Amino acid sequence: MRFLGLLPVFAALAAVNATVYFKEQFLDGDEWKNRWVESKHKSDYGKWILTAGKFYGDAEKDKGLQTSQDARFYAVSSRFEPFSSQDKTLVIQFTVKHEQKIDCGGGYVKVFPADLDQADMHGESQYNIMFGPDICGYSTKKVHVIFNYKGKNHLIKKEIKCKDDELTHLYTLILRPDQTYEVKIDNEKVESGTLEEDWDFLPPKMIKDPEAKKPEDWDDRAKIDDPEDTKPEDFDKPENIPDPDAKKPDDWDEDMDGEWEPPMVPNPEYKGEWKPKQIENPNYKGVWVHPEIENPEYTPDSAIYKYDNIGVLGLDLWQVKSGTVFDNILITDDEKAAAEFGKETWGVTKDLEKKMRDEQEEAKRKEDEEKNKEQDTEDGEEDEEDESDDEEEEAPSPTEEEEEDVASKDEL
Repeated sequence: MRFLGLLPVFAALAAVNATVYFKEQFLDGDEWKNRWVESKHKSDYGKWILTAGKFYGDAEKDKGLQTSQDARFYAVSSRFEPFSSQDKTLVIQFTVKHEQKIDCGGGYVKVFPADLDQADMHGESQYNIMFGPDICGYSTKKVHVIFNYKGKNHLIKKEIKCKDDELTHLYTLILRPDQTYEVKIDNEKVESGTLEEDWDFLPPKMIKDPEAKKPEDWDDRAKIDDPEDTKPEDFDKPENIPDPDAKKPDDWDEDMDGEWEPPMVPNPEYKGEWKPKQIENPNYKGVWVHPEIENPEYTPDSAIYKYDNIGVLGLDLWQVKSGTVFDNILITDDEKAAAEFGKETWGVTKDLEKKMRDEQEEAKRKEDEEKNKEQDTEDGEEDEEDESDDEEEEAPSPTEEEEEDVASKDEL
């Protein structure tokens, strides 16, 4: 049985017999509201709208859920038929576009157990996996990969940089039964490894032997002072000396000013603190390495990757500046099929989206340029008017001879 939001299964997945647990492309207008539940845990959650944004590759195919109000928490989720990832590869994939030049906010998704109360979903609701980009200022621009293990959330120990431009990007997390993982951005691997090494799920296999101690006669000094080296007799010189070129001012009055003393200056003969030269230590035994033993608290777990009751995908995040668009969400058990789905969706529209964005920026640049020219012209005309007014105001006064000449003519 499939839910309405999961159909139709695209050809690439069918060709490789992949299982699609969840697929959402928001291609049926407002019908998404019948598949997604907005949380009522808070009364002032931000509003989601369906849009392709200000620029896109395809006006319909690129429609997704967009955050629309600044400085808000957002919480919405969609349910699907529960499944277990035991003995299966788990792939979580989606596209996200921060067209608002995001300064601080999340762009990640959360995968929850099937027993989640969607109407009460909030930031403290226990999830299985949290995955995706998170940006806040200049310091935080990373991809979260957080797994819940035995009721505790564990963050990846590696730093994975996310994309921080305004374009749509494809994020993919692959979790395999052999306890390995892979993170891809735009269908390219950016990180991989093992769960046990890159997360602190388990205590370390080996620990330092608490009974072992460094022998008292263990000499780990590679270099020592040369016992034959001695300080020269004339080595000690003061760091500062009276200025030999200084002279007492002629108007110096010892009764009024006290006894004159020349100012101090650095001593050119000062050699600093004497230290004997270093030689190789004949008793050097190397760096002592603390012996290790097997950790009695370590117990291997070959099922860290496994989640038994996956059933809800949620968008639970905070944004200072809204405008992020989520789309092309996929949960499947086949990483090759997920890569094909990424090519058929994001891969088809990404270049057209960039072209549209670039054209808009170029048009805006030209518009600003024209406005600046018009403003410069207006400023120039105002300057000319001011100069003309100044010329009229500063017209030269007639000389005495000119005034007498005008008076004579008036008399005639």
